[in-house]
Amino acid sequence: MSEKPTVLFVCVHNAGRSQMAAGYLAALSRGAVDVFSAGSEPKERINPVAIQVMAEDGVDIAGRVPKILTTDAVKGSDVVITMGCGDTCPIFPGKHYEDWELTDPAGLSVDEVRPIRDDIKQRVQNLLAELLPDTVDG
Repeated sequence: MSEKPTVLFVCVHNAGRSQMAAGYLAALSRGAVDVFSAGSEPKERINPVAIQVMAEDGVDIAGRVPKILTTDAVKGSDVVITMGCGDTCPIFPGKHYEDWELTDPAGLSVDEVRPIRDDIKQRVQNLLAELLPDTVDG
């Protein structure tokens, strides 16, 4: 892994789960990790409920735009976290892959998305502790 790890979060629409995870990792790593997100079938905009629940926790993802998953994005990442995108993510030797089973927040209410957000935050905190074990506060 490179000195400054690169993490790619991938979900189908790149409008909810992957955007929330990228938002948390960018905020919590304070620039110590390069963070990207993409989707196999990106939507036109971020899920407004995802934006709202992240803002409740002090993380602004409102300015983000869903992006299409590319082979180059995977090649350029040290860690690839998939979230329900199945076999659409290309696999390359030497990359660290994880699949996070998370409910898709599309069409859910704020109250239903908050637990998904909290689960994502905990997973991102765990990932950050693995990536930067000497710099993460307990």
